[in-house]
Amino acid sequence: MREPTSALPQRPWLVCTALAAAAVAGCASAPPTAPRPAPPATVGSAPATAGPDEVALREGFARWVTRLRPGLQAAGIHEATLRAAFDEVQYLPRVVELDRAQPEFTRAVWDYLDSAVTPQRIALGQDKLLQFRGEAEAAAARYGVPPDIVVAIWGIESNYGSHYGNTPTIDALATLGFEGRREDWARSQLLAALKILQSGDIARANMLGSWAGAMGQTQFMPSAFLAYAVDGDGDGRRDIWGSMADVMCSTANFLARAGWQTGQPWGVEVKLPQAFDPGRADTELRQPAAQWAAEGVTTLDGAPLPAFADGAILLPAGARGPAFLVGPNFRAILRYNNSTSYALAVGLLAQGLGGGAGVHAAWPRELTALTRSQMMALQTALNQRGFASGAPDGMMGPATRDGLRRYQRSVGLPADGYPTLDLLQRVQAQ
Repeated sequence: MREPTSALPQRPWLVCTALAAAAVAGCASAPPTAPRPAPPATVGSAPATAGPDEVALREGFARWVTRLRPGLQAAGIHEATLRAAFDEVQYLPRVVELDRAQPEFTRAVWDYLDSAVTPQRIALGQDKLLQFRGEAEAAAARYGVPPDIVVAIWGIESNYGSHYGNTPTIDALATLGFEGRREDWARSQLLAALKILQSGDIARANMLGSWAGAMGQTQFMPSAFLAYAVDGDGDGRRDIWGSMADVMCSTANFLARAGWQTGQPWGVEVKLPQAFDPGRADTELRQPAAQWAAEGVTTLDGAPLPAFADGAILLPAGARGPAFLVGPNFRAILRYNNSTSYALAVGLLAQGLGGGAGVHAAWPRELTALTRSQMMALQTALNQRGFASGAPDGMMGPATRDGLRRYQRSVGLPADGYPTLDLLQRVQAQ
């Protein structure tokens, strides 16, 4: 659950509740030693070479932390916890640089899948599934989420625990709070992180993750950890950094709480009838699978469609790309990361772990993903021509998709809402 990038749009920061030790007895594993990054200069002091601006910045950060302490104490954080967290807290300039960065280039769904669901990741995941089969099956028995889905999320989030970041969470969140662009959010996450320290789940030195505060092998934000992290091995701590029982149970618990339905697949690739209106491919337009079948939607091999009560057609690359029928479990994965590319990657990686095939239909690789500037230009042009698509922000959201579909219908094009360079040029030319 990393901080979003251009490939991974922003998600809600959820996570898991406690599991009784007896439910997963025997599925603990020896936790690996968490790396400790080399500490930067202490806050409030600066290297001899630091200029006056840097000295002032660090001194300002130290004052901000000092002012924060009374409110944290009032929220129930003990003085001992505050000392452990803040006596050597660091201002991290790189965190601010990354937070302010707005990548110009975006990735097409097929480019994302090419890098997220590789033969190497499938093979490694199959090995990991064998290695931690006991932990994954214990989590599945408790929460009803299949081991291959849990392992697939683990693989996408941190490459099976090999890359979850080495940034101290307290330092990252304090830096973001002081920087101020998202101060309220950062302060709330910092309070949650302090509660985790105070509970004894993890030591400060081992509370590591991404620059944005997402932690451990599952990449949970602190507030998500408090809500859903699980003590799967019964040692009295919720350790998503080193305990594989905790990693597996926490992930499965998250999905269960997000609405996972036991026994159902996430979705299936389908073939659409020739006259299908691509404007009906919308995750908010849901109906029973039997109704989709009556309209001519079929699986590729002729097998019955999954028995979804509220399935939706998904065209992640528009009318020229593959089509999927997705159900409640796809939406549960979206709760983990609200990105269609991410949810597809998890589903397809899980299929690969089980020996299943990937996507059959060809992706329209001749199309180029619009840059953020080009997307803003498209949004501006749509707005100017009466096809309201929201404030131009360079991000493809429901309002932009709706405006683009209405424009496509007005000129007799398939209303798939998929942005292309040709559509941008066409709207601008009118």
